Amino acid sequence: MKAKKTGRPREFDKNEALSAAMHVFWKQGYDGASMRDLTAAMNISGPSLYGVFGDKRQLFMEAIDFYANRKACKPLEVFETEPNIETAVQKFFFEVIEYSTESVSGAKGCFLSSCVATAAGELEGVEELLKRAIFDTDERLARRFELEKARGVLPDNFPSKIRARLMFDLRQGLVFRARAGIEPKFLLADIESNVRIILG
Repeated sequence: MKAKKTGRPREFDKNEALSAAMHVFWKQGYDGASMRDLTAAMNISGPSLYGVFGDKRQLFMEAIDFYANRKACKPLEVFETEPNIETAVQKFFFEVIEYSTESVSGAKGCFLSSCVATAAGELEGVEELLKRAIFDTDERLARRFELEKARGVLPDNFPSKIRARLMFDLRQGLVFRARAGIEPKFLLADIESNVRIILG
């Protein structure tokens, strides 16, 4: 009896492949991203894509999870690590504007609002992932405000959850304006007003 052949080891890094697929979806949208575009960007064959990710829809779902669970979302990262809360809010909005207007890949703005939101009503399961990503972001923003309350920097009655949601919504507005082609200088001019709105 012949020994059973072992499967060939996967010859690519799954996270790198997901990152590449995410940027294709981000730039071209779910419908606009062809399997040829995806496999070329991911540097894998069609059979490998189907073998690891199932199909295009499942790949899209995993790309959403990959984006939502990354710790290196720059605006959130600077907001959580900058010691001074006022500077943290400033840097948050600055990074939002930068990633919405400067992108060598052509994928501008936020993946959730630029691509995922448009597919929420079309693909089963996407809406729930989108909601979870939004709520998780709200929680991360609110936690920083709660930390500043505990430190005595922000007053005890500071509405952390409300301001967190407002901060997220202001971010989405900046992304929308950036994608409409409004020049960064006009968006940057509003940062100080946004900081006052959030912390005032």
